[in-house]
Amino acid sequence: MSDQAADGIEIVRTFTAPPAAVFSAWTTAADFARWFGGPAVDVPLDALDYEAVAGRAWSATMVLPDGNALSWAGEFVEVAPDERLVLTLTDDPASPARATMVVELAAVDGATRMRFTQQTPGFSAEQRDATAAGWAGFFDELAAGLPSS
Repeated sequence: MSDQAADGIEIVRTFTAPPAAVFSAWTTAADFARWFGGPAVDVPLDALDYEAVAGRAWSATMVLPDGNALSWAGEFVEVAPDERLVLTLTDDPASPARATMVVELAAVDGATRMRFTQQTPGFSAEQRDATAAGWAGFFDELAAGLPSS
């Protein structure tokens, strides 16, 4: 399920894994590299600086199927194990502007409900739709690597 608002996107997804496993997929560098970008994109671990500690910067490089690279940067704002992760991101690391993402996890009937929101300042409706579709694909890949409850 996704919903685009004028200032951001929201995706609510249920995974058949416990909150600790979903949180780990978001906060462990090797797990994050596996799903971030989806199945056709490579996020090399040697180009990933990703340690989920509040106040710590992070960066990643996505190698796209055509061989081009996309750089990402941000900062971990809040890290509440198995419950909540807040971080910023941009695909223009030279710019100081960052969008905030919030990941909220809740145990529900032996599974985990994830509520993901991302700010999309200055995005057109088409850009918000494309961003939501991109994250939905990333989350499919995240789900494929999770253990079942």
